[in-house]
Amino acid sequence: MIRLSILFFLVFFKTEAQTSVLNVADSLYINGNYTKAIQQYKNYYNQGEVFDKIAKAYIAIGNYDEALNNYEASIEANPENTLIKYEYGKLLGVTKKYKEASIVYTNLVNVDDKNPNYHYELGLVLEQLKDSTAMNQFQFAYNLDETHQKAIYKIAKYYLQKRNHETVDKYADKGLETYPKNVELISLKAQNYYWQHDYREAIKWFEKLIELGEYSEFIYEKLSLSYVEHFNYEKALENRLMALKFKPNDASTKYVIGTYYLVLDDFENAEKYISQALLVLDQPLDAEYMKLGTVLNRQKKYKESIAALKTAIDENPSNEYAHFQLALTLETYYADYDAKIKVYEDFKKKFPNSRINGFVDDKISRIKEEKFIKEGEKQD
Repeated sequence: MIRLSILFFLVFFKTEAQTSVLNVADSLYINGNYTKAIQQYKNYYNQGEVFDKIAKAYIAIGNYDEALNNYEASIEANPENTLIKYEYGKLLGVTKKYKEASIVYTNLVNVDDKNPNYHYELGLVLEQLKDSTAMNQFQFAYNLDETHQKAIYKIAKYYLQKRNHETVDKYADKGLETYPKNVELISLKAQNYYWQHDYREAIKWFEKLIELGEYSEFIYEKLSLSYVEHFNYEKALENRLMALKFKPNDASTKYVIGTYYLVLDDFENAEKYISQALLVLDQPLDAEYMKLGTVLNRQKKYKESIAALKTAIDENPSNEYAHFQLALTLETYYADYDAKIKVYEDFKKKFPNSRINGFVDDKISRIKEEKFIKEGEKQD
């Protein structure tokens, strides 16, 4: 009887001790002391019960190889536990072991094909494997749960890429019924309207993204372009300046900003931004230098305009409109009538078959007439 009591006491003590080990390990894990938690878990007598906990602790400290090893050991010890298999599949996806993950999720779907998230996760790994059946899995997930926001997003995005605008709206609106602040679906609606050239609606949805705290170069750029379509250059400029903050040295954005300032008759800023852009851009820039020439002309900076237009011609000697704009500027710059006439005659020699030679002939005729009148006034 005494021996039995002692044996009972020893078993009870050992059980209590092991329970204490597990409680300490769980407490360490909960409080973020993952490495010490792992050490405690490894002291627990029934490792099959804690392999998954060890795996989660290794994930927390970024040791994915050890986490995978412990998930595999846990699955071997608990072959019927689908939750452990699900978590293992997710880690395989995170570590880009997509083929292995697809096998895990396929098996889970076979066990429970009514679980929408199994289908969704399988869709994700099939997508990474460039498997066209991925969309089928997202559709299965949606069919099983019409509130599944992530599946809805994947489906709507697919149809946006196909430019199937009506279907995009159908799924996006369905998702927004249950989660009106889903920024991913709001973004798809904004883009959907943009690609349909319904810029007024696109503006509304892009601005909704900003209201929800979403800020990106893409959003501000598309907002800017949408406002241009409605000739609202003040708002277009405001949003393009916001886009520039994401890439302060982006020459293309600076050039566009310069053109907006030009439309708004702010020639000083137009010159500033276009000049900055031209210092960086590395491509044929005749059109851009012509725009700078226009800006300088509007400020009566004719000498600088002539230099810009000559650069445009150097960039593309066959650009007859750059030559013509230079002739117009030289006409204004020169005081001598013969010099004015010569710039247009030189243009005709370079471009004898130009469609604007009728206008050039008219300019020459008017200058000659003005010269004749001025010379007559001097004789009187």
